[in-house]
Amino acid sequence: MSSIDKIPNVEYLGDATPFVGRIREIIEVIQLFEDFEADELEGLARYMRCYRAPLGTEIIREGDDGDFMLLLLDGAVEIVKKDVRGLPQIMGSAGPGKTLGEMSLIDGEPRFASCVSLDTVEIAVLNREDLSRMITEEPRIGVKLLMELLMLLNQRLRSVSAQLMDCVEARRSRIR
Repeated sequence: MSSIDKIPNVEYLGDATPFVGRIREIIEVIQLFEDFEADELEGLARYMRCYRAPLGTEIIREGDDGDFMLLLLDGAVEIVKKDVRGLPQIMGSAGPGKTLGEMSLIDGEPRFASCVSLDTVEIAVLNREDLSRMITEEPRIGVKLLMELLMLLNQRLRSVSAQLMDCVEARRSRIR
């Protein structure tokens, strides 16, 4: 049982195979899966499960152990991170086609931030157990997914590093 199954108000809709058309529509326009062929997308969907959550549901909770990533199919979420005083700060929002929770899926570390639904959302979820099963049973798809996730996380790291350097430079210029 994945940790998503323990979240109150989240309705299990079944495996993602019936949603493969919607997943393909979304995936075809996002960079993460642009190198996937139609049969590979269908293969990926066989390892995912779909859920629906109402407005205000904390789908991912900062600090919780993470064992899944999600692909937003419909609706939007707000991404919230607690500051040093423990007060929630809005970092942004995400809509259909965005993936969330990749870091914890890969490294198993606690969640970095929370994701709260801004309306009713439908999500496709891939948990660590099913990712491992995919790598064993469908290694071409599993390795391709891992490479895409690696590139996505690398892009995010570069972006954050650039933002950090901007902050360092701004602070230096204020000190001078």
